[in-house]
Amino acid sequence: MKKILSLFMIIALLFSVAACSSDDKASSDNKKENVTISYASWSLGTEKEQNLERLMIKAFEKKYPNIKVKIDESINPTDWNGTLAAAASAGKMPDVFALPQIPSSLSNDWLMDITKMTEKDKDFANIPEAVRESATYNDKVYAVPFAQHFLGYLVNKDLFNEANLDYPEFGFSLEEYTKSIKEVTNINKGVAGTNHAFSVTDWYPAAANPDMGWYTVQDGQYSLDSKEFIAGANLAKEITTNNYAYESLPDDLKANFKGENPEEVWMNGQVAVKWDGTWGVPALVENGTFDFDFIGLPGGRTGVTNDFVGISKTSKHAEEAFLFSKWMSFGKEGFMKRMEIAEKEGKALNTLPVNADPEILDEYFAINEVPGIKTAYDNLDNAVVEPVKTVPGYVDARWEAPTGVKVGEEANAKVAVILDNVIKGNLKIEDYAKQLDQLADQKSKEASEALKDK
Repeated sequence: MKKILSLFMIIALLFSVAACSSDDKASSDNKKENVTISYASWSLGTEKEQNLERLMIKAFEKKYPNIKVKIDESINPTDWNGTLAAAASAGKMPDVFALPQIPSSLSNDWLMDITKMTEKDKDFANIPEAVRESATYNDKVYAVPFAQHFLGYLVNKDLFNEANLDYPEFGFSLEEYTKSIKEVTNINKGVAGTNHAFSVTDWYPAAANPDMGWYTVQDGQYSLDSKEFIAGANLAKEITTNNYAYESLPDDLKANFKGENPEEVWMNGQVAVKWDGTWGVPALVENGTFDFDFIGLPGGRTGVTNDFVGISKTSKHAEEAFLFSKWMSFGKEGFMKRMEIAEKEGKALNTLPVNADPEILDEYFAINEVPGIKTAYDNLDNAVVEPVKTVPGYVDARWEAPTGVKVGEEANAKVAVILDNVIKGNLKIEDYAKQLDQLADQKSKEASEALKDK
């Protein structure tokens, strides 16, 4: 009898220990530290608008009730880097913030090394390798790929059909690009072949030569004195000076079009082939009055551009900041919720999936209404990445570096001024290509050297 009582006492003790352990765990779960993280982004709209980004923040706070997200309004979209620098100096950096360029933020010592957090994250592993690498410097990850967009051309099929012409489709050639723009243009009837030609110099080299990158840059080296770049600059000049592009038309010819600005003219169905990003597609789906498609770049290529966010090096809540960044961007659960909210609230999806998980892609393309975007996604192996946000020195090489060349009243014109004047027909690219190439390589080398110790 004593043995039986002892056995019952042992069993009771075990249950008591287990119950205490369970209660302790429940108590621990209920006592997660309440934290507040700050977030700055130019994509949040206003509180009144309650756009998709703000709805995603609310969903995150509901999912993780111990984490409060405070929107930092002090970072000004018109001077993003300047106000970030002021916040850094004051010791008030947002925990998570949108990045215009990763290299400049890295050189300013603003970014936390998040390599260890990304190494153990299964969703991060589902981001395409090229995108992961673009956020990696000296084998360390410093940014979160936040959103993905395609760059390329949208085609107004109706304008080609009305002119009894074949409209260009994904995979169109450089020759077809040029021919279609020229043939469909009818300025007197208010039809422009394209919106502008100022991006041709950026994408043309990669479309003409698969071994070249955007604006020719490949592995930090430029080829601006190449035949491909020179041909692209001259094509852009031809389109502009022969009035095939709406935005460069003189005012008397613009009078043939309806609209106060280029976007209105496009939406009114008077531009045949428009340079744009996929961020422009939702407005077309909702308000467009013509049949359209996304056709990418000549040669079956697509420009890919990613938005990134960084986590402040001074953040006291790094794990929570990473969890939030993941929810808003590459996390499977977060992106599935993004699609759910968009459908429920009638909001247009404002990004392509960053995560290549098959379930995400199936759901996304089940609700996406533009066939060409699916075709472009299926051909991502042939994509070319726009380097603005990721390549050290690119902003100087493409726009900001002074050239020492006098153009008009500018004694020391920047690269962008030289190229704009080439495209407008005021300068010859052949006279400046070698100088631009050397300058770009110099800026690339300087910027890369500056990051070696990071």
